[in-house]
Amino acid sequence: MTDTDTTKPEPTPTPTPDFVSTTRAFYDAVAEDYAEQFRDELAARPLERALVAAYAELVGAGGRVADLGCGPGRTTARLASLGLDVSGLDLSESMLAIARRENPGIRFEQGSMLELDFPDGALAGVVSFYSSIHTPPDELPALFAEFHRVLAPGGHLLLAFQVGDEPRHYDRPWGRPVSIDFERRRPEAMAGLLTSAGFTMLSQTVREPHADLREPAPQAFLIARRPPETEPGTVHDRIS
Repeated sequence: MTDTDTTKPEPTPTPTPDFVSTTRAFYDAVAEDYAEQFRDELAARPLERALVAAYAELVGAGGRVADLGCGPGRTTARLASLGLDVSGLDLSESMLAIARRENPGIRFEQGSMLELDFPDGALAGVVSFYSSIHTPPDELPALFAEFHRVLAPGGHLLLAFQVGDEPRHYDRPWGRPVSIDFERRRPEAMAGLLTSAGFTMLSQTVREPHADLREPAPQAFLIARRPPETEPGTVHDRIS
């Protein structure tokens, strides 16, 4: 008889999708310019501040939240100031360097929204503030399934994006030799995808472009919840 080698071969790494590589390279190249131009972004947007505050109240003080596609960490810092146990995740190490420099008390890690390093049901909240805009439409069901997976029952999602039907192309911003496309979405279509992924919609807010900020399109903000394992009864159910 001969010995048999039972060593299992190492799994083949999953290739990085082209849109992920493109997004990482783009934001690595423009990180400092981007962070400077949008330094006071929330300061000029009272509705966004109110929506983020309402979202934090829904999650509850001390709730564990992941800000996915956090960029330089400005929204992450706002969430932390509202009492949430928040961490940030981004593809771009250059963006993360800024986030860590400006917010030394917050955890920031490199990674992809499509492959989150969180156990099932680990989070009370997920925030995707203009970070799904580089995800192709056919990848959105997988993205929202991943958001649903890492949220605990009763956990909340905040999703922001520009409203529209046509992608927008940016070429050589700030003179950097990079380009990228981002997707505009229809709120009703995004709400349908979230519902298909198992979420319950709580709020759909659309505001018109802010003329003083030279915004090119309306802005949408969706709040959804992973349903609790046992939904509470209606008022009628409780008194009948």
